[in-house]
Amino acid sequence: MANGIRFNEKYPDITQSNKLYNRALRLIPSQTQTLAKGPGQYTKGIAPKYLQRGDGSHVWDVDGNEFIDYNMGIGPLSLGYCYPVVNDAIRDQLLSGITFSMKHPLEVEVAEFINTLVPNAEMVRFSKTGADVTSAAIRLARAFTKRTKVLCCGYHGWHDWYISVTERNLGIPREISELTHTFQYNDIQSVLDSIDDDTACVILEPVVFEEPKDNFLHRLKDVCEQNGTLLIFDEMWTGFRVALGGAQEYFGVKADLATFSKAIANGMPLSVLTGRTDVMQLLEKDVFFFTTFGGEVLSLAAAKATILEMVAKKVPDYLAAQGKKLRSGFDEIVRELNISFLSCRGLDCRTMVVFDPSVGNTLAMKSFMQQELFKRGILWSGFHNLSFSHTDDDIVYTLEAYRNVLKLVKKVIEKNTLLDNLRGEIIEPVFRKTSNFNTKPKIEKA
Repeated sequence: MANGIRFNEKYPDITQSNKLYNRALRLIPSQTQTLAKGPGQYTKGIAPKYLQRGDGSHVWDVDGNEFIDYNMGIGPLSLGYCYPVVNDAIRDQLLSGITFSMKHPLEVEVAEFINTLVPNAEMVRFSKTGADVTSAAIRLARAFTKRTKVLCCGYHGWHDWYISVTERNLGIPREISELTHTFQYNDIQSVLDSIDDDTACVILEPVVFEEPKDNFLHRLKDVCEQNGTLLIFDEMWTGFRVALGGAQEYFGVKADLATFSKAIANGMPLSVLTGRTDVMQLLEKDVFFFTTFGGEVLSLAAAKATILEMVAKKVPDYLAAQGKKLRSGFDEIVRELNISFLSCRGLDCRTMVVFDPSVGNTLAMKSFMQQELFKRGILWSGFHNLSFSHTDDDIVYTLEAYRNVLKLVKKVIEKNTLLDNLRGEIIEPVFRKTSNFNTKPKIEKA
């Protein structure tokens, strides 16, 4: 099989990927449905563009190249590709139906599991994507508090209330953009400077790669309570990953509302809104949040199987253990090679390689690393999204690949030949900002 998981001197053959990409150019804006999967996030000219199949922690592209995957579907594959227990649950449910004309028992069963595992999940509602439930949470908070403003930190989806604070805000009325403000993670003063008596809610990713300092999350909870503002945790990345009960369990902080997706159904489309009964009850009559596919049962069957497997196998502990091996090994290699411009940050279950901008173009450095890791059979975007299928052999192989690639990175930086050694286009910035973010979008006066 072409370019299997082994060291070699050739970059992946991407002939079929390029053919598909050329067909997509005239039909699909941005050529992707998910920004993080798009061609701008991978070194064009070197990286494959289309994956054909996956098994465990490995994937194969349309040209037959095999890779250890550290993106895992951009997060949802918490157990792994084609995980037997989950596949069996989907297959069994498929024989009975996918979507029904009335409610299905799985809606109750999965809600009960979540209620048991997730702190403050007194009531539960299902939808399909993360943006669905974060936007529903914003609407609920405004209805409950009878206020209008939102403070946010992190990435929360494509809907108007959030995307208005980004540079991709065309098509959003100015009146909407004026209702959302941002604050800086781990900076409680930036919250105090922005919060007022019309702030309905504060929503944030409780942790991305920078851990909370000086009891930031606890202090944030206190500020919200004192101001009559609801605290919302966007747990797309932390839910069922840092702990079965997510960041609320891990850090010991209860949010008023919390939203989940990604890890809960091992790749099937499901999102969850949870929270206090007195807030969630507004969904009975006063706040409208319904969708035809919210009770689609293949995803609920997958979620039930995934949750049961996570409980039985203590999956969050495994993710942390494997991630710690990877991070510790990376740090050791960096020390051995005396590289000062690279570090690995984050919670053990999900880490990121960070580049020091003082030594060069960080995106060019990342592109070069990615290029050389693709050559060695590793699908990498700067992150380590661990799954239950990442084995010790995967970790050992990856660290050996890092050892070889980091030597090359050091060499091109020291010789100032980084750009000369890039064989493809430099990747685009990741659409995410969690620091230096306490700014409001500029509004041009009429």
